[in-house]
Amino acid sequence: MDILYQDNRIIVCLKPAGVLSTDEPGGLPDLIRDYLGEEKSCVRTVHRLDRVVGGVMVLARSREASRRLSAQVRDRSFEKNYLALVHGSPEQEEGTFRDLLLRCKEEKKTYVTDRPGKEAQEAILRYRVLDRREGLSLIRIHLETGRTHQIRAQFSSRDLPLVGDKKYGAPAREMDGIALWSHSVAFRHPQTEEKLRFESDPPRRDPWTIFFP
Repeated sequence: MDILYQDNRIIVCLKPAGVLSTDEPGGLPDLIRDYLGEEKSCVRTVHRLDRVVGGVMVLARSREASRRLSAQVRDRSFEKNYLALVHGSPEQEEGTFRDLLLRCKEEKKTYVTDRPGKEAQEAILRYRVLDRREGLSLIRIHLETGRTHQIRAQFSSRDLPLVGDKKYGAPAREMDGIALWSHSVAFRHPQTEEKLRFESDPPRRDPWTIFFP
């Protein structure tokens, strides 16, 4: 387990791709307890990454810390930034995607819709193209909202599927997970109120090595 920071209120780590964010057997909180050597330690998820996505995550180590961090997530003062590799390239170097999303529970998939309704949720992200190589684009993404599969659905709906994301239309590719990485988070410490920021580059393996040799 790669730990970036820990104290008695929070722990910041790199979630491996393929591990659930939620508190269940084999999930990230379980792995954190194993790392701490404390089977019954309080470890709470306050924001999520898809199972297939890795990168920086913050977990709370007390109920009050969880409450305060969750409040930051809700009021959008908790900053979440990602790196993604997509097939093709957006028309603009930077911009904002604003869509309505519908979640299909049967398919476990999220769709962009143009029909408002009580099931449709607003989804907003800002992006910037950092580089282009070999028909792919390296994109930095700042999430304003945190809907299930939001990044994957919004880019796929614009014919820009994430590399490796066959569920959302990407060509098949031999790789683990998809080319989406939680690059950085910034938030106020739930006890001290100090503004903290943590970041980590993607792993040095295909396809990231196209841009991170």
